[in-house]
Parts: sequence; structure tokens; C-alpha cells
Amino acid sequence: MSYIEKKYKNNIFETFNELSEFEKDILNLLNHKSIAYTDKIAKLCAICNKKINLILKKYYPEIKNIDDKLNIKVYLKFYYDLIDKLTDLVRNVEQFQNLDENYYNTIIDFILNKEILIKGKYRDICSKELTSFYDKETRTQIEKILIQKIENKNREFFSMGPLEEEIKKVARSYGATNVSIKKAGEKERDLMSDAYSIISYEIKSEANSVGIQEIGNRVKDFLESKKYLVILKPKLIITNAKLLPD
Repeated sequence: MSYIEKKYKNNIFETFNELSEFEKDILNLLNHKSIAYTDKIAKLCAICNKKINLILKKYYPEIKNIDDKLNIKVYLKFYYDLIDKLTDLVRNVEQFQNLDENYYNTIIDFILNKEILIKGKYRDICSKELTSFYDKETRTQIEKILIQKIENKNREFFSMGPLEEEIKKVARSYGATNVSIKKAGEKERDLMSDAYSIISYEIKSEANSVGIQEIGNRVKDFLESKKYLVILKPKLIITNAKLLPD
């Protein structure tokens, strides 16, 4: 191992140790479950993002040992997902000025399960990514599969777009579970002639009719801000937004 590689490896793990303290500060703020701490969360998130980007752009490219790359990559993946969750929290507070307690709990659980995720889910994902990148045969096979799927216009290959994801985030931030989207049928088009999509969701407490209505209203506000038509039904939202492929 070269001097620079050893030095940068040490810098990376020193930064990860610093971010462990950052996690404690974040947990302390999240446990208040109050939008009053959003600005402080946003500042800590910005600091984390700056440190992770420094690792990725300056230090990580100099690491050549594949085992070291894997050990670093799993932490990077965890922190990028954490930054994404915190950024999403801040954005939703700015837009709705309120969040369901479960929204905070989800992020808290994510941080508390850090080591489990790193040793399990993220290590598996990152190992496959590195194998695909460095193994020529594997990379060739993946390229063939991608080309075949594109040529066959296999729509299942493509992930949902930003609008669908934003709708799900809005609904979940107010306590919705099992949010799903499907195409409207004749029954829905009887209510709205150009109905295209149906958004359905569940809620933990069936007795909480206020929560059911609140979720519907928030999604309705979001879609109408995008100039789409909306009809609300209990745990069902009908819209002319084209959220799925034809």
C-alpha cells in the first residue's frame, strides 16, 4: 500500500468516526419530534454531506485494495441514504409545516440499525456493485441484459419517476402505509372522465378518520399544485395525472 493510499484510508475512517458523533446529535434532535429543530437538522445534514463528498471526490479514488474499497463503500452508502432521508424531512417540513411522529421514528430506527444495515444489506449491495464494476465478464453480461430489455421495451425495467415518489413521500409523511398506484378503470372514469391513476393507501389506526382525510387532502394539494384534477374517496385518490406507462 502506498503512503498516499494509507494516509487517505486513515483520513476516511477518521471522518467516519466524526460522523458517529454527528449521528448522536441528529438522534437527539429527531427524538424531540418537532419541526422547531428542522434548521439544526438541516445544518448537520449539510456538514455530513460536505464530509462525505470530500471522501468520495478526494480520498476514495486513491484506494486500490478491493477489501478496503468495500469497507469504505458500505459506510458511504449508509450516509448517502441518511442524507437523503434528512433532506426529505426538511423539504416536507418546509412544504407542509407538520410531520407525523412515525416519520421521525423511521429515521431514528434507520440510524439505530446502522451496524445491522452495514454488515448485511449494504455490504451485500456494495459487494455486488464492486464485482460488477471490476469483473469484465459480469459487466458484459449486465450490458447484454440492459440492451435486451431496452430493445424489448420492457417497462418493468424502468423505476417509478419523481412525481410518483413525491406522492408516496407526501402520503407517508402524514402516516400512510402501503401506498400504491394503479391505473383507473371504468368505475373511476364514471366519476372523472379523464381519470388515469388511482392512489390508494392504508393507515395504522382505522378509527382515525381525521388522519385518513388529512392524508387525502395533502396529496390533493400536492397534485393540484401541479395542475392535476383530483377526486378524494376514503383511502383512495383519483386523478388525471399519468403516473404509470400507457
